[in-house]
Amino acid sequence: MNKKTVTDIDFKGKRVIMRVDFNVPLKNGVIQDDVRMRAALPTINYILEKKPRYLVLMSHLGDPKKDTQKAKEKAEKDGKPFDEAKFIEGKFKMKPVVEHLSQLLGKPVKLAPAAIGAETKAMVDGLKDGKILMLENTRFHKQETSKEVADREQMAKELASYGDVFVNDAFGTAHRAHASTETIAHYLPAVAGFLMEKELAYLGKAVENPAKPFVAIIGGAKISGKIDVIQNLMGKVDALLIGGGMMFTFYKAQGMEIGKSLLEQDKVDLAKKILDEAKAKNVKLLLPIDCVVSDKFDNAAATKTVNINAIPSDWMGMDIGPETIKLFVSEILKAKTVVWNGPMGVFEMSNFAKGTTAVAQALADATKKGATTIVGGGDSASAIAQAGLDKAVSHVSTGGGASLEFLEGKVLPGVAALNDK
Repeated sequence: MNKKTVTDIDFKGKRVIMRVDFNVPLKNGVIQDDVRMRAALPTINYILEKKPRYLVLMSHLGDPKKDTQKAKEKAEKDGKPFDEAKFIEGKFKMKPVVEHLSQLLGKPVKLAPAAIGAETKAMVDGLKDGKILMLENTRFHKQETSKEVADREQMAKELASYGDVFVNDAFGTAHRAHASTETIAHYLPAVAGFLMEKELAYLGKAVENPAKPFVAIIGGAKISGKIDVIQNLMGKVDALLIGGGMMFTFYKAQGMEIGKSLLEQDKVDLAKKILDEAKAKNVKLLLPIDCVVSDKFDNAAATKTVNINAIPSDWMGMDIGPETIKLFVSEILKAKTVVWNGPMGVFEMSNFAKGTTAVAQALADATKKGATTIVGGGDSASAIAQAGLDKAVSHVSTGGGASLEFLEGKVLPGVAALNDK
């Protein structure tokens, strides 16, 4: 972490613009989960304590254009009326976020009508000392995500005109080169917030200098989404545990019967290559030895536990089995560093969540024994929260895609753009 952080800046009397990741799930205008908002509070409170001139916050919320289009097509297909304005109001407008933030901070937060434009500029200019303003959803402006650098620059310059310092605490969007995450950093002194600093410290140490033994647990449905992580960690880990739907593509690569289990046919050769590579590099790559199968993709389906060589041809694998759980847990408990990304089964269905919950518990137990345990966002973060163990591990990443790209060894544009120490 050789980037400047908020502790390197004197905020007194400064105009501060800060990128947060308040991309929270909304249902009919009600926030379903505020973890990301709470994660930004330490940085917000720190800046406010330092007596800035004012604080302007900005975030995206969903993907208005893409999500609206999808919902519209679905409504048309179902023959239902679609109220676009109401849909956008309930899903992408910052109003519920601002109201909730005011409660969390115990002080009023104003809402601008847009992220850029004359009306917003006038509101920013009129802010009294120590006040907080939240900009409307940055993705309502097509320049935010434009592939054209000039478009992003135009928006970023306008955003930069609101501040003397730019603080980026939105790790969840650090893998995107957007106007409000990366481009703005070229026009102002740009530093990391505490959340960004913490994410980079934990993930960075795991990738660069982990305490050994280092165990990575990779799950989820598809190899294609995790191939770069597997390959980047291959030379660094002592053991690689593979679970989730992707395990069946590895079994197919070994010529085994997988029944109706999830298969990425076009990735079978790749799975073969990974297995060979692990052998050549002397990496302990552990695949499940038994699994829970069902006769259909349904929580109420008939289920049984079978050895991995005995999957019936008309059944499908839904979770890792009890023998695999024992094997994985014993490996996790030997570790000094553990990184987990991706569930072990269809954990959204309670009957197929045992493997994922057992891994979550093993991480909590390993943490108690002094290991550094990192959960890499997305589904794994949901799973560990569902198990009530999110506070029992060292770090749960707030960024699914960002943590994945970081573990792949990629440079995150939102991080690269920050000032070096």
